[in-house]
Amino acid sequence: MTHTADRSEASPLPLCPSALLTDHCATLLAARGLPAMEAETVAQSLVHANLRGVDSHGVTRMPIYIDRLERGIVNPRPDIGIAHDRGATLSIDGDNGMGAVVASRALDLALDRVETHGSVTVGIHNSNHYGSGAYYAEKATRHDTVAFLYSNAPPTMAPWGGVDPYLGTNPYTFAAPAGRFPPIMLDMATSVVARGKIIMAANAGKPIPPGWAIDRDGVETRDALAALEGSVLPFGGAKGYGIAMMIDMMAGVMTGAAFGPRIGDLYKTLDVPQNVGVFIHLVHAGAFQPAEAFKRRMDEMIREIKANRPARGVEEVMVPGEIEARMAERRARDGIPLPVELVDQLDRLASPDMSSLGRALGLDGHRPEETER
Repeated sequence: MTHTADRSEASPLPLCPSALLTDHCATLLAARGLPAMEAETVAQSLVHANLRGVDSHGVTRMPIYIDRLERGIVNPRPDIGIAHDRGATLSIDGDNGMGAVVASRALDLALDRVETHGSVTVGIHNSNHYGSGAYYAEKATRHDTVAFLYSNAPPTMAPWGGVDPYLGTNPYTFAAPAGRFPPIMLDMATSVVARGKIIMAANAGKPIPPGWAIDRDGVETRDALAALEGSVLPFGGAKGYGIAMMIDMMAGVMTGAAFGPRIGDLYKTLDVPQNVGVFIHLVHAGAFQPAEAFKRRMDEMIREIKANRPARGVEEVMVPGEIEARMAERRARDGIPLPVELVDQLDRLASPDMSSLGRALGLDGHRPEETER
């Protein structure tokens, strides 16, 4: 994987400290019935995506999360339970809780066992959209654990050669700890692009690049709205389609969750739960050799890849997750750029007694009435 070197982010948008954004979002969620710790978990998962530069999976999801909570489609206080326990395999019933809450609980249960068993696999059913898989995978690496996470998603991608959406963009996440280097982190949709980026383009009234999607008649389109009515395309053609189907089999069919068109759409299905499925497989770094030896060997691999001669026009050879890690470091220091429209949305979701996020960011013309429900 090669990229041009990541440059400093020059943004005309207001920059928001990550702690302020997390607190604001957690307060909004707590006001909808989430216990304080669970509200913090969801807020952290979203802000974590923003820090890494994956804004399509960040706090832009707050309005729909809150809408679903207010409609009663999501359980703010789920009784998350173990449906089946075979020691190294666990089946988790999320009780229709917030995806980040359910996945975090399942991950903690698995991490408690992974050093003993060497590897642990968890299947989750009866859950909801859990955001970016990197949030959970990064936590696993802090416990000297390699993580594979598969999540299925509502149908937005047609089978290869077809027109009608059946599979989701079904994200695939892999992470491995290293020693002196940051973890290797591969977090990607199985579509050419995450559908959230098409949603952002549609909201901004902008076209999408060619090769991202087809319309409802199967014709390639650059119209973001037509793309949302049609189908995103799998990365790598038939190969991406095959991986997306594999993820739906493991996260949906195997776990007992919904799969294919049975999964509720986050934005459109506003009367029934999503029943998203998640498949988590953890392998302790010390399963086959001492964990420290594994991390030293990872460092050796990373150093050798980084020393590879860059191709013409490429400044630096990168490893998966390196660009996002640099972005997270910079945004943690300088702040997260937020569109003014998103700041206004977050303030409109606040109660009158909450502090204005817009005012805290020094936005001119941010009137008190903009925060009224």
